[in-house]
Amino acid sequence: MEWMIDTANLSEIEEALRVFPVEGVTTNPSILKAEMPIRYEERLLAIRRLAGGRTMHVQLGGGSCAEMLDEAEALRALLGGDVYLKVPVTEPGLETIRALKKRGFNVTATAIYYALQGMLAVSAGADYLAPYCNRMEQNGIDYELAIGQIRGMIDRDGYASKILAASFKNAGQVTRAIDSGAHAVTVQPALLKSALRSALVTDAVRVFNEHQALVKGE
Repeated sequence: MEWMIDTANLSEIEEALRVFPVEGVTTNPSILKAEMPIRYEERLLAIRRLAGGRTMHVQLGGGSCAEMLDEAEALRALLGGDVYLKVPVTEPGLETIRALKKRGFNVTATAIYYALQGMLAVSAGADYLAPYCNRMEQNGIDYELAIGQIRGMIDRDGYASKILAASFKNAGQVTRAIDSGAHAVTVQPALLKSALRSALVTDAVRVFNEHQALVKGE
């Protein structure tokens, strides 16, 4: 199981890396926009430095395969050859995924709402596939079923692709995605914190500390 954090906030990344078993950092243009004013390349380089040997996933822009390939080369020059380039699973996106894999890039297929999209991305060679769980649920799409169907194809046919479930609004969605077969999840740090700071957890810790003081005679 791989845990990744979905943020471009440097303080959040630093704290999350201290606390959680983080194996990667994911970003997208919306997450980066929330950090404005920033310098795009400087922020990506800062995230790369903080991530260290962990995976880093960066969204490609552009509507055509040619545009995305150009940006891919620029990002590889900036961030190194181990960066994972996020590509939406559209017609130009599938073409781009196939072309990127031929050039030796790491690829994370994104904007997945349907099992068939994910299956096509697997066949195209994507390393990770990112189904958007909350967005799927909000649109009446069973993300648990979709994850299970994609995982079934991966396991049956021996693909190396991993399902990186994304887009969560609560802890229940995260655990259901994992239970459905996701190999990895990317979650906002605040959501991870919320699972450790519930009233039930904090009250149990308070009682333990009180009793510990009593038995130690403090």
